Amino acid sequence: MNTPPSLFSYRKYWARRFGTAPQLPMSLAEMQALGWDSCDVIIVTGDAYVDHPSFGMAIIGRLLEAQGFRVGLIAQPDWTAVDDFKTLGCPNLFFGVTGGNMDSMVNRYTADRKIRSNDAYTPEGAANRRPDRCVTVYAQRCREAYREVPIILGGIEASLRRIAHYDYWADQVRRSVLLDARADLLVYGNGERQVVEIAHRLAAGETVGQLTDIRGTAFLRKTIPSTFTLIESTLIDTPGPADPPPNPYDDASPACATATADAVPVRLHRRLTNPGQSVIRLPSYAEVKADPLLYAHASRILHQETNPGNARALIQKHGDQEVWLNPPPFPLTTAEMDGVYGLPFSRLPHHAYGTRKIPAFEMIQHSVTIMRGCFGGCSFCSITEHEGRIIQNRSEDSIIREIETIRDTSPAFTGVISDLGGPTANMYRLACKDAATEAACRKPSCVYPGICKNLNTDHSALIRLYRRARNLPGIKKILIGSGLRYDLAVTSPEYVKELVTHHVGGYLKIAPEHTESGPLSKMLKPGIGTYDRFKALFDRYSREAGKEQYLIPYFIAAHPGTTDEDMLNLALWLKRNGFRADQVQAFLPSPMATATTMYHTGKNPLHRLSRSSETVYIPRRMKQRRLHKAFLRYHDPENWPLLREALKNMGRADLIGNGKQHLVPAWQPQGTGTQPEAARKVSGTRPFRTHHRIKYPKNQP
Repeated sequence: MNTPPSLFSYRKYWARRFGTAPQLPMSLAEMQALGWDSCDVIIVTGDAYVDHPSFGMAIIGRLLEAQGFRVGLIAQPDWTAVDDFKTLGCPNLFFGVTGGNMDSMVNRYTADRKIRSNDAYTPEGAANRRPDRCVTVYAQRCREAYREVPIILGGIEASLRRIAHYDYWADQVRRSVLLDARADLLVYGNGERQVVEIAHRLAAGETVGQLTDIRGTAFLRKTIPSTFTLIESTLIDTPGPADPPPNPYDDASPACATATADAVPVRLHRRLTNPGQSVIRLPSYAEVKADPLLYAHASRILHQETNPGNARALIQKHGDQEVWLNPPPFPLTTAEMDGVYGLPFSRLPHHAYGTRKIPAFEMIQHSVTIMRGCFGGCSFCSITEHEGRIIQNRSEDSIIREIETIRDTSPAFTGVISDLGGPTANMYRLACKDAATEAACRKPSCVYPGICKNLNTDHSALIRLYRRARNLPGIKKILIGSGLRYDLAVTSPEYVKELVTHHVGGYLKIAPEHTESGPLSKMLKPGIGTYDRFKALFDRYSREAGKEQYLIPYFIAAHPGTTDEDMLNLALWLKRNGFRADQVQAFLPSPMATATTMYHTGKNPLHRLSRSSETVYIPRRMKQRRLHKAFLRYHDPENWPLLREALKNMGRADLIGNGKQHLVPAWQPQGTGTQPEAARKVSGTRPFRTHHRIKYPKNQP
């Protein structure tokens, strides 16, 4: 594996002489106060600007500043005109365009496709401050403002839409966002390595069209270089016959019809001889749009090519152009992670917002990211497509310094750190025992169907960190708010004891997601028996600590593979265990997730595909999705009419009655259950920090 240059090894750009800005400027007046006549890079974002390392635009902006570049920021501009995109003038190098910490469609719409009434990343939680698919809209406005300036897309929205993808809100397969946005380059995954290299190479005089060799980027090209070996994806993983084979005696066969006189000749090999000079051709946009099986096949191949140690470049034809995806970026080293999180963030919203509160910031301002990535591989999760499976860790000293900075500088700090974590709470310093094995692995999960024998599950480094952090002067409590992988935690009872005794504030949220094997096998989640083992440890150590503490389990409704009977069994489990869910979430198909592929195609890309391969049951109709949510809130009178009807149709009228053995009563409280859709009041989402159904990492650089 080639070792990339360190993030901080580049020679700094000449503009470093201007020093560090208190906050990145959002106006000409702020630029002038800093002595700038222009910006080298302008970042356009769908979120309010918060200069905090949990916000991707802040990380990228501060990192580019540390490289010596002058970085301005345009946050939540008025997209109906071009004026706001000219606020800071013309950037010298490029526009960086991001939707923010969430995909804009997930941010704006519930799983029922209803517009949300608030936006946690906007001052005072105001809604409608960003457009649908805002990466596309913002990029188009940047192009209108300054036609010749390169446009670089990045962030979670760009990552999840880098190739042809199923869009739940449009209920159709959309082409790569590169084409719709008319952008020059797309950065996917954590973007530090890519953005730093892009900035320095553009500053050195290269054109954006020359930047075709940067890992973790996607771009458009007309032909395939002759130095590359072309591998048809169907030779890697044959999806079964999609169409009748072409007649070799037919002059109009597809092979002949697509050949052109100026096409660059390429070679087709079954066996990979040089990974660095190989490219896999996915089925074209037109093919995956027309054929669900080929869509599932393309998704399967893409997810097999996510390990930086062995991933190959991918191409997908869109019309007469190829969308080219270079292999993923190499993970950051611990020293690089320390450098990124040690940048001079003010840790506050931009002063232009005055006293207006930004809910997302209020929630995370006293949390600390200790790692990135997740090797859990949950099929509904966006982390694999964005941060990858390899854990990137900060050093203990770096984490402690950030806690001390919060303690010493935050005006709102009360002594409580709200979270030490990341995409998960307890994968800190966990990795494959053998680097060569890790670099060669293509498994989607290291913990399903069981924990891999090659995985190190030693939690001792995390235990040491917890102990050191909570013993700092001025620290009253360290809470753990990130999602806990309890299947890993049960391998270390010492960790569970440490967590339960010192770091639970009365309630601990975990996500078994379901109780039934059918949906769990499609989610790549452990069986409910693992939850029972963790609960036994949790209860035991809570008693030993003399504390009354509770687990709050979260579940998904209407996930691919979930039948009405599965949801009924889950509801019965909830009742037996005395759980009454306050807020529930139906599965929301985010672009590119494996579970989204199941939802769109009815096929399971976790296994080999063919016309006759496994068909996944999909609860697709809106009434059925609402029924599945209603099962999770079996105790809500508003849901009882819907549940009674369903139970009768399922032949389970025996569960209707007024005894303890019944799920819903036969009587109806006056004034309830009278709405046309009885489940309408079931919440469409949880608070953003516990949005496990899409499961975004905390920061999106």
